[in-house]
Amino acid sequence: MRSICLYFQVHQPFRLRTYRFFNIGDDHYYYDEYQNRSIVRRIADKCYLPANKMMLGLIREYGSAFKISYSISGIALEQFQLYAPDVIQSFKELAKTGCVEFLAETYAHSLSSLSNKEEFANQVKLHSDTIERYFGQKPKTFRNTELIYSDRIGEMITDMGFTTMITEGAKHILGWKSPNYLYCSSLNPKLKILLRNFRLSDDISFRFSTHSWAEWPLTTEKFVGWLNKIESREEVVNIFIDYETIGERQWKETGIFDFFKALPKTIFSKSDYIFSTPSEISEKLQPVAPIHVTHPISWADEERDLTSWLGNELQDEAFEKLYSVQEKMNKCQDTEILHDWRLLQTTDHFYYMCTKWFSDGTIHKYFNPYPSPYEAFINYMNVLSDFILRVEKDFSRPAQKQVTRKLKIDEPVRQSRKSIEKTKSVVRKQSIKKTVKTDDKKAASVIVTGNFKSLNFDSILDLSDRKIKEMVKKVDLMTLTYATKGAHQAVREKIEKNLGKLALKKYHEFLDQIKTIKTAEVTKYRKKIEQEIKSLF
Repeated sequence: MRSICLYFQVHQPFRLRTYRFFNIGDDHYYYDEYQNRSIVRRIADKCYLPANKMMLGLIREYGSAFKISYSISGIALEQFQLYAPDVIQSFKELAKTGCVEFLAETYAHSLSSLSNKEEFANQVKLHSDTIERYFGQKPKTFRNTELIYSDRIGEMITDMGFTTMITEGAKHILGWKSPNYLYCSSLNPKLKILLRNFRLSDDISFRFSTHSWAEWPLTTEKFVGWLNKIESREEVVNIFIDYETIGERQWKETGIFDFFKALPKTIFSKSDYIFSTPSEISEKLQPVAPIHVTHPISWADEERDLTSWLGNELQDEAFEKLYSVQEKMNKCQDTEILHDWRLLQTTDHFYYMCTKWFSDGTIHKYFNPYPSPYEAFINYMNVLSDFILRVEKDFSRPAQKQVTRKLKIDEPVRQSRKSIEKTKSVVRKQSIKKTVKTDDKKAASVIVTGNFKSLNFDSILDLSDRKIKEMVKKVDLMTLTYATKGAHQAVREKIEKNLGKLALKKYHEFLDQIKTIKTAEVTKYRKKIEQEIKSLF
């Protein structure tokens, strides 16, 4: 009988907060804790928890006949541990059934396979150990970040002991051949390779709720009809999709949950397919041919290449600067720096810098939290500049007692929690601090009594020069300029005397450029200043 391999990718990045040039060398916490918590919690409620409940129900209904596979990035597991531990518990329930296979990948969902073999191997080992610790399985199958694969990467994976890998069934690699067979590496035939059927996978991932699509609406009967049209000698159909497709990308109202609930029954009653995991397929089938992949492929965009993350000047400069400290990181013993090193390697940071606005522009804009790739680049490079300063400082210290470089399995989560608690502690201390300079007493008393509403734009006059300097570091000059347009002369003078020479020059240039401005615009920018004033205490 022919097999269907149903595989889901689970990943969430640690999103960066707005990190300005003035923060470099002074502030070492880079992550938007509010965004990370709220997004993970939202997707947990819309996707992970109801989808896991549905999959568990299907396994209980059909027993070992229904099997699925997951790959969960290490940093997604970190965020689940921090913000949604019930998600981890629900995956553990699935693991107990024996009908779910968990795959290995890079811990940080990184591009390390394209840069450094040692870092690549370290991340794969850390991820495999983490999966075993959480779910009691030692991964047998490897899934590289974004399904990136080449002959060279396949060779590295074989050296790590894996015998099965999954990747994209890219047309420019297969040519006339079908993705619905088991293949092997051209350099080492012992590495068996399953290829994604991108047409059927994308029908679910991207086109499911598209009313302009000629095949809409997609029903299980229609989908199984397509499966039955595949030539009978083709052995396996690999449906690989992001798990967030269920409930997040395709909302519940589209019928996506109903589709997956009905899929097993329709397949069992109207086709000769069975559900199998990647390792099961690898064990029972033999490769029909090797595939030759000289240049890396991926499952992203129409091109199925690396241009979602590398290729333009912004991405290449950020990538090269990040990995320029690789040798020093090999000797680093600071666990906080090592943890940040991993989080900054996540592919999402480079994805946000993509300037492709053609066939896949809608997708790139939808998943990009920045207004433009250039702002994503500037923010990331500011963070990276501070990170490299920390690396250089750590590297220049006298050698201490030799300790192992490898992080403990629970160390990443501990470091994330430690960083978050450190930030909260600073905020708490600032909120209740009563011993302040004379100029700050009036504003501080507002904080101490909890009357935040009393703080407004004119509170600038009650702040010390030290507080003003802190405040202007956190806002861009354009915001400052619009906010102070038409403000009381005393307010403007207090701000101007705390600007550096270059900043002051730019400030006056911006003021001269603004001829007219609506009151609503001024109010909007002043509210931003007010928020920064409140954050000072």
